[in-house]
Amino acid sequence: MKGRRPPTGCPWGSGASFEKTIENLGGDPQNPFVIFPETAAYYSEIVRKKAEAAKAKKEEEKRWAGSNPQLAAKLEQFFSGRAPVIDYSQIPQKDDSATRAASANVLAFLAQHVENMIVASADLSNSDKTDGFLKNTKAFTRGDFTGAFLQAGVSELTMGAVANGIALHGGIFVACGTFFVFSDYMKPAVRLAALMGLPVKYIWTHDAFRVGEDGPTHQPVEQEAQIRLMEHLKNHHGENSVLVLRPADAHETTVAWKMALENTKTPTALLLSRQNIASLPPKPGSTRYESAFEAGKGAYVVSDCEGKPDIVLVANGSEVATLVAGAAKLKAEKGLKVRIVSAPSEGLFRNQDKAYQKQVIPSSVPVFGLTAGIAVTLQGMVGPTGKVFGLDHFGYSAPYKVLDEKFGFTADNVFNQVLAYMEEWNK
Repeated sequence: MKGRRPPTGCPWGSGASFEKTIENLGGDPQNPFVIFPETAAYYSEIVRKKAEAAKAKKEEEKRWAGSNPQLAAKLEQFFSGRAPVIDYSQIPQKDDSATRAASANVLAFLAQHVENMIVASADLSNSDKTDGFLKNTKAFTRGDFTGAFLQAGVSELTMGAVANGIALHGGIFVACGTFFVFSDYMKPAVRLAALMGLPVKYIWTHDAFRVGEDGPTHQPVEQEAQIRLMEHLKNHHGENSVLVLRPADAHETTVAWKMALENTKTPTALLLSRQNIASLPPKPGSTRYESAFEAGKGAYVVSDCEGKPDIVLVANGSEVATLVAGAAKLKAEKGLKVRIVSAPSEGLFRNQDKAYQKQVIPSSVPVFGLTAGIAVTLQGMVGPTGKVFGLDHFGYSAPYKVLDEKFGFTADNVFNQVLAYMEEWNK
């Protein structure tokens, strides 16, 4: 401003001051925060009119509820925040299927049994399999909102923000889907949902490096570690700010969806596979669906041994089946006693009592983790003396079976990695 002359009529440089502004508005500079009587009267009248309008609306609602008791009961149920009562055992699942396909089966069922649910997709409904829901309803179109599906277009952040708005309105269960790697675009909306305690359901598919045909740009490697940080961050009610679930097979996916719908206090992230996954073995005397209900504790024993295990193997998602195959080789060729743990949610597991945590993962035995992301993803589960085999690089362009082989996500490499780790442990 040095060297410039203020233009004619410009307030700065012409003696203007806070005091003069207050004075010219009819106020007292010595007591500037006084509400003028006419202002108080104006707002008092507004409050009176709004109170009258609210009273009239409540009376109208009461008359409507008296004339429409069944609809009134339904409206009360919608806005109660209670999870819908669903028999999840009726949802058909195929063994050895991709968890995104298993999610589609759940969504198809929900479309037929949950009236107050809206699902959205960022132009990927046929790939993220939210079309399981869409096939049983129809998309919103201009002038026609009788459907329950929002085709959001290539606009992940906007989609996340709209989902937040729906959740804030209340009365509606809302889910939105895209590829997991594109969750990066949604982070501001996800963070606000976590901060505000909005029960948005995120359906993030193509959850690992096994998306090679789409190139390295589409392969999430660090994204799981990022979203799982939110499991460590509490909201203002002291709850884990996000529930993150990466189911290990089709039946665990059904259970994960049950957990998501029953989580009415915070957002839930469902991390789902593109490729088929071998179903995990059921526990003796149980079905796989029944066994998968233990996922409700965040981590549980999928397969155990007699007595104290020689090694505990931990993973979530696709990698649990790889551990099962590797464990079979360790038992057959080395006679090792192996325990396998599926850990779809570390945050939920850490909420369990210490006795349960030690029951699942004892502190006195070596713990080996396998993750398709960066190793830190599972570091909290294996502990300071455990070992995690993961990635320290971005993905490459190749079919997923080739990538599994090249990156070492095979039963043979689990066998080799565990033996090397146990040799170090026993030194």
